[in-house]
Amino acid sequence: MLFAVLLLLTVIVVCIFLQPTLKTNWVQYETCLTDHSNLGNSLDIANFTKNTRLFLTLEDAWWKPQGKATHELPYGVKGTEKFMVKILARIQYHMPENIHSRTQSIGLAVCALLLRLNDAPVRGYEKDVGSKTTIRLFYPESAVVDPSIENTPDTLLVFLLFKPADARWLMETLYNEKRLRKGFWKAPPLLWHGDPTKTRVLNPYYPHQAATKLLHVPLNVPPKSKKKIVHPTTGFIAVTVALNYCDEVHIAGFGYPLNQNNFPIHYYSKTTMKEMANSGHNVTHEHLFLRKLAAAGAIKYLVL
Repeated sequence: MLFAVLLLLTVIVVCIFLQPTLKTNWVQYETCLTDHSNLGNSLDIANFTKNTRLFLTLEDAWWKPQGKATHELPYGVKGTEKFMVKILARIQYHMPENIHSRTQSIGLAVCALLLRLNDAPVRGYEKDVGSKTTIRLFYPESAVVDPSIENTPDTLLVFLLFKPADARWLMETLYNEKRLRKGFWKAPPLLWHGDPTKTRVLNPYYPHQAATKLLHVPLNVPPKSKKKIVHPTTGFIAVTVALNYCDEVHIAGFGYPLNQNNFPIHYYSKTTMKEMANSGHNVTHEHLFLRKLAAAGAIKYLVL
């Protein structure tokens, strides 16, 4: 499968978009690449098994007692099954043909998918970040009322579940039920005009793989432990998805100014590294692992 992906990791909690230094030819990535190298073979990680089933389905192994359903979110669905049954009854699970067909490249032509994260805007920034979006990963706190404004008509809106409140929010939104406001670090929108036919739920396989196979962080901590639970960021989960689904991965705008606490981490907001201290993520650990992947040739940075 000759397939490349470009991740625009302009994320609310993990990334900095180096707008002044970005010199990428976005037209190239919005059509097809003419070059290909299989970077998957250079990823030397024990027991790393690729899975290209991106979306959660009712038939997925996560529902089986002996499977990862024994894990709670974001690594399984334990405790949210009743929400998930209703959600999956309203949305779809397949990869649309217009996207899937791009994997069937001929010769050395490689078509690119572009993944954007959370509420990173496109309008007004097209010169630096392009305008195409194949997949938008998001969760309630990063949702916007009208996703069509910053996405293209065929963009897939892929929902990432971190906690039970996230599953409840999506269910209540899809069915226009009374919204409960508790359980969020930031109030999500009361209305969400996403198209259910373009909405998917990310397979928990990827957060689980990111934590256990790549970052090696514990999935939980003992109840009386003083240690804080650490989850992979949305951006790192997106990289994990790309490593599974694609042969070549390019990332842009993903950086951590580790020694600059007051430096903005987004091209569109004033959020700083200092505000990441209590985010529940270990960005230093992720930064070092991403550099390891880059050194091995598993990913390519378009912005350094």
